[in-house]
Amino acid sequence: MSAKRHLPTLSDHGSRPSLFESSIRSDGTRATVYPADVRGRFDRYRHVVFYGLIASGAALPWITVGGHPAVFLDVPARAFYLFGLSFNAQDLWLLFFLATGVAFSLVAVTAVAGRLWCGWACPQTVFLDGVFRKVERLIEGPREARIKRKQQPWTLGKVARRGTTHVLYAAMALAIAHIVLSYFVSLPHMFQMVRQNPSQHPEAFLWTFAIAGVLYFNFAWFREQFCVVLCPYGRLQSALLDEHSLVVGYDKARGEPRGKASDGAAGDCVDCRRCVVVCPTGIDIRNGLQLDCIACTACIDACDTIMDKLHRKRGLVRYDSQAGLNGSPRRFMRPRLALYAALAALGVTASSLAFSSRQPFEVNALRPPGLPYILSDGYVDNAFQLHVTNKQATEESFTLTTENTDVKLGAAVITVKAMDSARVPVVIHISRDRLTSGSSAIVKITNRQGHFQTVRLQLAGPER
Repeated sequence: MSAKRHLPTLSDHGSRPSLFESSIRSDGTRATVYPADVRGRFDRYRHVVFYGLIASGAALPWITVGGHPAVFLDVPARAFYLFGLSFNAQDLWLLFFLATGVAFSLVAVTAVAGRLWCGWACPQTVFLDGVFRKVERLIEGPREARIKRKQQPWTLGKVARRGTTHVLYAAMALAIAHIVLSYFVSLPHMFQMVRQNPSQHPEAFLWTFAIAGVLYFNFAWFREQFCVVLCPYGRLQSALLDEHSLVVGYDKARGEPRGKASDGAAGDCVDCRRCVVVCPTGIDIRNGLQLDCIACTACIDACDTIMDKLHRKRGLVRYDSQAGLNGSPRRFMRPRLALYAALAALGVTASSLAFSSRQPFEVNALRPPGLPYILSDGYVDNAFQLHVTNKQATEESFTLTTENTDVKLGAAVITVKAMDSARVPVVIHISRDRLTSGSSAIVKITNRQGHFQTVRLQLAGPER
């Protein structure tokens, strides 16, 4: 199965296109897409998902778990809080398991359900279809009005409408950028920074406006080109899908040949082109599976509406597999899914072991600058510093013990603040006669919960 890239000839003003359509013309220039409004069951379900995701993303900085926001990425302090779990920079290696898990999940879901992510949960789709296009429709009217207004000369009313739309675009882009900022500086700190002079927080100010600028450019102008031109996921579609993956497709056997509703020899498709005008990337779903299709289901709702009016069965355009659209049964379990299941089990096992091996604190032995040892009166002194890092979100006490009488601890008990560290001096005073090349001492560090770590201090001294 291959996903062909169809080149378009669709004009900006809605003239009738040739067989292949998209938002990119055959000469590489862009054809502006004006999606028409659509209503239907999938549109309702998608917007419930959209607003649920937006509400969740906006609410996370407000929700506290364990005294910290549910998601708080405190980069300057190298402290990261995720739903009650706390991590520091030493835990970044665990990000490998998170990133590969997300990527693998996307691959597996695509093999089963096609581009479900693109049409239902991708932030590009969520904000563009769920927010920005809603504002455009509210201010500038439906598709036909927007196309007609573009052909007209600039008037005061046209300037007012376009200006209002873009002011709202900029305001929404700034609002999203501030929500993103709150994930990195915490919500109270963000409100504090907003009330202060930007010169007091230049980095946060510049980052916020840079993010807002990118969002404004994307949602006000670039739009579907992000999916068509930049996003690599669509380019991987032909490798991730097979003939049994769920896609949005057109039942050619039922719909062809196209003709008027009164033509008894024609198929169910009356060539009303409703599925084309509602498409956010400007394609004709009847041309087969295409890289530009984000599986938004707008064409399904549009076609079902026409079928209802004609008293014909729904599903001329529907969720189905390539096999199903060709009249063959769809198989869920197949070799690639069996392989994905085995790899998923392996990945879950590996990540579980990795996260379970994570300690609530870390201890490292450091030698202070200067000589590695001091020789005096037949004794050798080795100086160390134990660097104790508390990786918990709460203050923690640690007890230091050793069974070696030659070890002199700078403190027997230390208290370390949440996500902070402390250093404890250690001196090992040992007779030169007892010092060998393999001499060492062991210090045990225990927290209040009983977790402990041992550190072996390798001694240095003059050669005997």
